[in-house]
Amino acid sequence: MAITVSSAFDSGNIQLVDQPDPGTLRLAINRDAGGEFLQWFHFRVSGAAGSRLTLKIVGLAQSAYPGGWPGYRARMSEDRQTWAQAETSYDAQEDDGTLTISVQPSGDSVWLAYFAPYSMERHHDLIASTAARPGVRAHVLGYSLDGQPIDCLEIGDGPRVCWIYARQHPGESMAEWWMEGALQELTDPASASARLLRAKARLFLVPNMNPDGSRRGHLRTNAAGANLNREWAAPTPERSPEVLHVLSRMAETGVDFALDVHGDEALPHNFIAGFEGIPSITERQLELLARFKDRLCQHAPEFQTKVGYPVAAPGKANLAMSTNQLAERFGCVSATLEMPFKDCSDLPDPVHGWSPDRSKRLGVSCLAALADIIDDLR
Repeated sequence: MAITVSSAFDSGNIQLVDQPDPGTLRLAINRDAGGEFLQWFHFRVSGAAGSRLTLKIVGLAQSAYPGGWPGYRARMSEDRQTWAQAETSYDAQEDDGTLTISVQPSGDSVWLAYFAPYSMERHHDLIASTAARPGVRAHVLGYSLDGQPIDCLEIGDGPRVCWIYARQHPGESMAEWWMEGALQELTDPASASARLLRAKARLFLVPNMNPDGSRRGHLRTNAAGANLNREWAAPTPERSPEVLHVLSRMAETGVDFALDVHGDEALPHNFIAGFEGIPSITERQLELLARFKDRLCQHAPEFQTKVGYPVAAPGKANLAMSTNQLAERFGCVSATLEMPFKDCSDLPDPVHGWSPDRSKRLGVSCLAALADIIDDLR
């Protein structure tokens, strides 16, 4: 049986360059709409049961984050349920940057991905199952350029308003796994943190800000080639309706706390980026952000504050990014949570690396940290 490669499915992305020998495939990643970014891959190899395969993804010096490849390990699955780390290496000198993945599937098909995918079908299952739980209100805030709904789940009846949103960058699929964990926790009647949050706040959760990019297999952009996390200063219906719809609803509700959930290609840590460079920053905002991070350290041993992004100089924050824009516009506490594509160096798992289950657990910890500061918001 011939070995074949396919990616014509939800979030698929790869192209076959050539097959130098029966066990070696040279592959390349297709660019996002807009042409600026390439990094996400997700594909199936069929017809290789018992064979040792060498998969070479070439041209990665042109990827969005070449620094993300050293020390990275691809994810593989034979049942699309359990994803493990594959034997992976990176050579910056080979074929303009080559990621080599070695696998020996036991069955006729094996799936490879940059991170465990979170399909749009699973997204719809998440919306349906969560919306059916007591106290949950489901909203469609608007539609994407491809006509997909921007789903929002509202939970709780308290006076404070918290917004949590994920997958502005669609290839950062760990963000929606995080959301699944957070939504399970928030709707669990036995969770003390969830009961507290539901009583003291209205929580608006957008599990997937970029459904078009997710389905198309993009790393960072929507159908128009827009990086949504650079659209918050002036979103438009033609270029970034996803941001426009969410920001319009935020303007109606107000915002006391906002959390933007992401993944980072290069840093093997969980960390938070804040809003330190906004023009109107207050000591109160900074103190509450510091308290949230401190409480998260207590709830999640896999979270840390020593490694992260450089802090913007005073008055120099990029207000096109959501965390900065929301902190400036609403005077709220706002944060960007980053999780690794690589394993988490603080508590490594050599089999699974950073994983869907670990992402979901971090979602639970973040809610516990939010519950610790909820009384001090506003």
